[in-house]
Amino acid sequence: SKRYPRFEGHFAGEVLHAHDYRVPEPFVDKRVVVVGIGNSAVDIACELSRVCRKTWLSTRRSAYILPKYIFGRPTDHVISPVASFLPLGVSRLLAHGLLAVTTGDQRRYGVPRPEHKLFQEHPTMSPELLARVGHGDVTIEPDVERLEEGAVRFVDGSRVEADVLIVATGYNIEFPFLDPALVPVQENRVELFLNVVPPKRRGLYFIGLVQPLGPIMPLAEAQCEWVSDLVVGRAALPSEAAMRRQIERYQRGMRERYIASSRHTIQVDFYPYLFSLRREQLAGRARALARSIWGR
Repeated sequence: SKRYPRFEGHFAGEVLHAHDYRVPEPFVDKRVVVVGIGNSAVDIACELSRVCRKTWLSTRRSAYILPKYIFGRPTDHVISPVASFLPLGVSRLLAHGLLAVTTGDQRRYGVPRPEHKLFQEHPTMSPELLARVGHGDVTIEPDVERLEEGAVRFVDGSRVEADVLIVATGYNIEFPFLDPALVPVQENRVELFLNVVPPKRRGLYFIGLVQPLGPIMPLAEAQCEWVSDLVVGRAALPSEAAMRRQIERYQRGMRERYIASSRHTIQVDFYPYLFSLRREQLAGRARALARSIWGR
């Protein structure tokens, strides 16, 4: 479900979640504040800046802005195959080097540099934002302090009059079609073996419940192939204890790597996660074969 921030005060203009944004035409010549600096927020702000009278982008902690293409290739094709298998510190150095020669210091455009380190947050990728901010089409503002009827006040004391407030503040992980007791969700954390299988609910599977550094569809396809093996009995799951150990390692890794946020509960690195699925699929086939031979 859509996640809405809680702001003091009341805003008399239009308020909508990024999920409900479709096209820029309804906002022509309006003053719009977009809250957030994730991919949806940045895409919406850049698109609106072409038709709006004024566009502001409000962010609590800013973000590293990565280009969508580096040297003519998709950024994840350049970074992920190498960075996924290097120590995190080395990956950061390489990524900073690439950013230095492709976009330079984002502060020169007017986008603050975040206090957290690169790869401690899901990356924001945009081929437009730096140029839009540099040209004055989008103005970066700090976090919202309160709403004042037809205006928005920010934590630095500045205030802007606005007609529309668009919140691009993410989503709550929910399964309204399931009994909450079947698969509990706490602060967007779901205990699933390899982000697919609830240890106590064998036969129930979740496909696509990952947020990768890279494309999601190849991972969803790999999940489906593994689940297909499980459904027809060609593969078998490990013990519940083994699945819980994997879940604990995964969640500990999330806590150690990413800043604390409900946004960072289903993060995966594309290639390591894909290889984990393939490895478990092969191990599951070996288990199923052993059980068919020895009956255990």
